[in-house]
Amino acid sequence: MTESIHAPDAGVLHSADVRGVHVLTLNQPKAFNVLSEAVLGALQGRIDAIAADDKARVLVIAAEGKAFCAGHDLKQMKANPRLDYYQQLFGRCSQMMLSLIRLPIPVIARVQGVAAAAGCQLVAQCDLAVAAEGVRFGVNGIDVGLFCGTPSVPLVRNMQPKQAMEMLLTGGFITAAEAHARGLVNRVVVPDQLDAALDDMVEAILAKPREAIAIGKELFYKQRELGIEAAYQLANQSMACNMMVDVAQEGVQAFIDKREPAWRRATR
Repeated sequence: MTESIHAPDAGVLHSADVRGVHVLTLNQPKAFNVLSEAVLGALQGRIDAIAADDKARVLVIAAEGKAFCAGHDLKQMKANPRLDYYQQLFGRCSQMMLSLIRLPIPVIARVQGVAAAAGCQLVAQCDLAVAAEGVRFGVNGIDVGLFCGTPSVPLVRNMQPKQAMEMLLTGGFITAAEAHARGLVNRVVVPDQLDAALDDMVEAILAKPREAIAIGKELFYKQRELGIEAAYQLANQSMACNMMVDVAQEGVQAFIDKREPAWRRATR
């Protein structure tokens, strides 16, 4: 399968294959893949480019080395002790996280090593996550006197409030198995099966129509912030619009005809 590899951009590698699967790889292993200003900017630029690519189908966030991501660059933060700097830094990080939600394609975290603070936030913000056994997850900013406020936003939307609060208040780390039990990751596998588990998930997504996935992802994030009546109203409209899309009309007709839809055959 042909794969195009793009040059590294401030610690981020970008690859894409002919299926429309994009991979952004954090590539500063000696620095534990911290989210420096440069890395945040590189991620934002790549995500924006993928958002504009109507052939993109899946985005994988991966990392090289012993850590998935250790969070923000504390040395960089300490070197700029200004309120406006910190506001801008956390604002840029939050904007990048929100960009993952707004992408019309699924985003999957491929996690190894450790995911700490904003690195744990990145895992929590992805739509799906696959982790290797032995991974440790934590929001440990409190250990240096900094409550992980922005990581708390997606964390509490993944797991129960008291579970999230314990992590935030104590700085304690949880295992991959605990992260799975609490809803932070979808699958936990032995390290040498990490890519195979990721591929299984990607293939399952590629077998479904992009249009329906885009509609569904947008609805998923919008409705969860609404009251139940407003959520149902939004879901009603979303499903009605989805039914007007060609892939749904073909899928329903194929079900009636007891055959595969044409778009499924086309993905093989």
